[in-house]
Amino acid sequence: PTNIPASPPLVPESPATQPAVAPPVITPPDVAPAPKAVPKKGPVDTLKPGQFVWIAQDRYDGPIKIVVVLDTQRVYVFQNDKLIGFSTISSGKKGKETPIGAFNILQKNVDHKSNLYSNAPMPYMQRLTWDGIAIHGGYLPGYPASHGCIRLPLPFAKSLFAVTKLDQEVVVLKDTSTPVKRAPPKPEPTVDPAPVPMTSDPLADPSDTPPSSASKPDVRP
Repeated sequence: PTNIPASPPLVPESPATQPAVAPPVITPPDVAPAPKAVPKKGPVDTLKPGQFVWIAQDRYDGPIKIVVVLDTQRVYVFQNDKLIGFSTISSGKKGKETPIGAFNILQKNVDHKSNLYSNAPMPYMQRLTWDGIAIHGGYLPGYPASHGCIRLPLPFAKSLFAVTKLDQEVVVLKDTSTPVKRAPPKPEPTVDPAPVPMTSDPLADPSDTPPSSASKPDVRP
């Protein structure tokens, strides 16, 4: 046989040295945080217009706090910081909004009647200002409908009337997140208007009874 020289062993070539390349910097995309759940505006209870809750107490000798919240049309009553009652209300309509702030009960009258609007009843009236804002029993349509007064269901107005005292503080809030300022109280009228024949009533709530067609009366404070 022909002697064929053996082929030299194959030596693998050295791989070419690759240039060092820095890995690309990948910036994660900006992801907006998930939106927070926005609480639904409105009362947390299920009361319908005219409904209320009043938890009768054995004694009412502790401090009473009354808080009115206009945006949810609710009033809350606390005794010793314990909720004992809450109710639907009807406050002042657009253009006649109920003022916000801290007020004191200036007068109380179980059977107050309006002289301006055909003796419209304003039962269990509790005056908050000398220019006509009061709490009283009245019609509750489910939205602000009064001329500034705070209407309550009649049984609730009666229960509240029984536990309050003169100078009792009533806080009226626009909503639960807006603080109120305590303005100095207006001075009481120096002349009692009761003996003077009046053609108007500063506490008259025209939304309770339609106004008559008489000429515009002279409103006294």
